[in-house]
Amino acid sequence: MIPELGLVCISASKTVRFKTITRKRLLQFDLVEQERLLRELYAENLRRLGIAIEFCADNKIGLYRLGSGMFPFADDPLGSAILEEFAEAMGLVGEQATQLKVRLVLHPDQFVVLSSDRPEVIENSIKILTMHARIFDLLGLPQSPWALMNIHGGKGDRADRLVETIRSLHDNIRLRLTLENDEYTYGSEQILAVCQAAGVPHLFDAHHHVIHEKVESYEDESVIRAFEAARSTWENPDWQVVHISNGAESFLDQKHNDYITVMPSCYRQAPWIEIEAKQKEFAIKKLQDEWLYSDLNVLPPVITETEKPKAEEIQIEAVTPSTQDEEPSDLMEQPVSV
Repeated sequence: MIPELGLVCISASKTVRFKTITRKRLLQFDLVEQERLLRELYAENLRRLGIAIEFCADNKIGLYRLGSGMFPFADDPLGSAILEEFAEAMGLVGEQATQLKVRLVLHPDQFVVLSSDRPEVIENSIKILTMHARIFDLLGLPQSPWALMNIHGGKGDRADRLVETIRSLHDNIRLRLTLENDEYTYGSEQILAVCQAAGVPHLFDAHHHVIHEKVESYEDESVIRAFEAARSTWENPDWQVVHISNGAESFLDQKHNDYITVMPSCYRQAPWIEIEAKQKEFAIKKLQDEWLYSDLNVLPPVITETEKPKAEEIQIEAVTPSTQDEEPSDLMEQPVSV
């Protein structure tokens, strides 16, 4: 099996970028101007989504994770009504992704907590998920984990509430939902139990797992067990998605590194891998060149300009992502993290 690698939200180059506007900025204008700004923003971001899909196809990247803020305020009545105006155009972009064989997925923001003790938080979380599900519907994506919407478990020791809430969700949310293990609250075993009870797939993250379990290697037996257990929750194992990142300063560092230089060997059995590295497509290219078709799971590091290589090392220039926007506008570039 040759895994498909996935790009998260933006590119390190300026090719894949999106616009946003803050609520404070939007509310400075009257209703007519608010509508104009959101209409302009949605049209531009939809155009840029098409660019992102083409970028992935051109670079042999089989999966693309949409940014959660691509259509800001679409969970409010004003934004929701404007989004519907783009139904036909969104359908065409969805067809483009299908034709170019780029799988589209989503990771809603951290405000989605389905296990909260506060009913209003759960209500707002469902509101956000409803918006994302509508976006996927307009793109013509299937109501299945193929077009997954991935979230974390949220509030600790509330597994029963999490299961109950998931079971109550509308089909266009629930049938797309996956749950990911995290570093501190819901480890692989805990989130696996929730997934089995709720009937949703478990999206396994190896880096979160090693931090949670405090193990010093991706070859630890617990990584392999957790990966295989997660695989068993996917009704179609060929759709399984996993995440990978490396620690920035140390193996168990929560912050993401620029590149992936250590891969779990069990990930060679993963059909889809989202690459959570700061250098985005350059990190993916390194894996395509050095890992995907080799038997290596530990790769040579990339030497940056600030490091002095040893005499026998070859220096490779790292590309620093730019966040500047050359187009003056009331809309600003959207900061997206991995």
